Amino acid sequence: MLNREKPPIMGVWNGVGGKNEADENSDEGAKREVLEETGFTVNEYYSKGVITWEKDDEEKDGLYVYLFEVDKTFGNEPLQKTREGILDWKKIDWILNPNNLGIAEMVTQYLPVLLEKEGNYLFAYKDGIVKLIE
Repeated sequence: MLNREKPPIMGVWNGVGGKNEADENSDEGAKREVLEETGFTVNEYYSKGVITWEKDDEEKDGLYVYLFEVDKTFGNEPLQKTREGILDWKKIDWILNPNNLGIAEMVTQYLPVLLEKEGNYLFAYKDGIVKLIE
């Protein structure tokens, strides 16, 4: 996970990510962002769905969600400082602990679904709640 040192969501742990560039699809953008933010090249990944939300001006925004697999030896590496913030391996029980306030709020709501069930999902985020639509 990444503890970002700049907006948005500065100072909380979140998955890595970013925006697609003009010439790439969501799969290409996700792999590029992982490489840029972590230094890891990803070969095996799973598209897990889309989360959407409305901005203050009623404009919709959203993100594609992917799960990536890495070799278990990666989990033994120490904390790393990147241009985006601090990168660290976090165990699922730490991420999903309801008393842990240092996690981006959407992650604790959609991650259990993505880890427990196979498939591609559509979530909607409104008023601090992530709802599974499909």
